[in-house]
Amino acid sequence: MPKQINLIINGKGGVGKSFFAVNLVQYLKDCGVVHCAIDSDHENSTLKRFHPEAEFINLEHRREIDRVFTAAETCDLLIVDCRAASTDLFVDFFEEVGLAEVLHSLDARLTVVCPINHEADSVEQLRILSEALHDACGWVVVKNEAHSDTFKIYDGSRTRRQVVDVLQAREIAMPRMYDWLVTALNEHNATVTSALTHPAFNLLDRQRLKSWQSRFYRQLYRAADLLLNNPYLAERFVA
Repeated sequence: MPKQINLIINGKGGVGKSFFAVNLVQYLKDCGVVHCAIDSDHENSTLKRFHPEAEFINLEHRREIDRVFTAAETCDLLIVDCRAASTDLFVDFFEEVGLAEVLHSLDARLTVVCPINHEADSVEQLRILSEALHDACGWVVVKNEAHSDTFKIYDGSRTRRQVVDVLQAREIAMPRMYDWLVTALNEHNATVTSALTHPAFNLLDRQRLKSWQSRFYRQLYRAADLLLNNPYLAERFVA
């Protein structure tokens, strides 16, 4: 099976990149799927805070992006949480090194996972990425329902028609989690899985978290063929 690199990216901040990455990595752990996780947010390092074993790359240094692909030489499944304002860095890097040739040499596939919200800026970042990378990679668009379950700007955009109709992007949703639960998870540096047995969370909140996780995992299943390097692992995405 080819290696799989998942790049979770949107140049706009606050669209849910790290929240998605943290929960995707936790699911891989829950299922015992071998993977490597990389955090690139030098300000918050959310992924590494919840998953301390994750590696860190500092995008302020140009050659640090190289480590994404050197990691792929020894790991078959790679999750990269890209910090805000990193779109141009990665697009320029891919052009510089010749993305298609690098992926071919690694026997790897790249999937761009782009969380978007109800705001135009998040859709604009998807447009920039899709026009730059086009069919050099697979596409997963994550509709982040944290602030709204209506995506009028995205749904009516030319960008959506391009990524869905032409690039065959898969669209999935990231369900909204109650603000007090998000706050509590951050206060205790707890993933949803660890919170299910954490004494700081009462019975009803544990049930809410369990329900959220089940819905999220069912969404992941819809894109499992684009997120995993082994198609037989896709069945594990059924919660």
